[in-house]
Amino acid sequence: MIIARIFSLLLSVGLLSACAGQNVVEAPVALGDFKMGHNIVVADNPQKVPISREANPQDLDDSLTKAIQERLGRYDGDKFYNLGVSIDAYALAPPGIPVVAAPKSILVITANIWDDAAREKLNPEGKQLTVFEGLSGDTVIGTGYTRTRQQQMDALSFNAVKRVEAWLLEHPEWFDMSVGNKPSGADAPTVVSGPKPVPAAQVPAN
Repeated sequence: MIIARIFSLLLSVGLLSACAGQNVVEAPVALGDFKMGHNIVVADNPQKVPISREANPQDLDDSLTKAIQERLGRYDGDKFYNLGVSIDAYALAPPGIPVVAAPKSILVITANIWDDAAREKLNPEGKQLTVFEGLSGDTVIGTGYTRTRQQQMDALSFNAVKRVEAWLLEHPEWFDMSVGNKPSGADAPTVVSGPKPVPAAQVPAN
């Protein structure tokens, strides 16, 4: 069961969160003829971990859709590929929990990709990915104290799309790698972005 697995992960998240990256936008990777086609996110009924802020499914959908378009929409290949992502479960760290037990935020998604022209699904089974917010000063103490729920969702979405991009890179057979893929417009430099900490007094209680 997803919730039981997430709860187990959260208990040891102090170690696992170190594996998650910061909000760094690297230059596009080599994805052959990849060009973003349909960007479909489904968040009909995501499971919520008991220790979590409440999140509106539409807000989760909007956050992840935007992150996918910003990162994967940079590619200007010769062929359209459609990405479908379902949001399976989430936890948004709440405030008011002792620092020693500071919970972290987590997002579980399942990704699928299709060749648009061939109308063919490329991955036999959905790829399920579990992501955390990352490791920084505010995530160590628990972002329920330092970020709004929207900032938490955006950080999770950012890291989720990085993982999706890495997954696509693991499968060069899906794309024509003889084509020199390039980002749309000017070359994208490496930049640092992401939500800024919010003073505890300004963070909503729920």
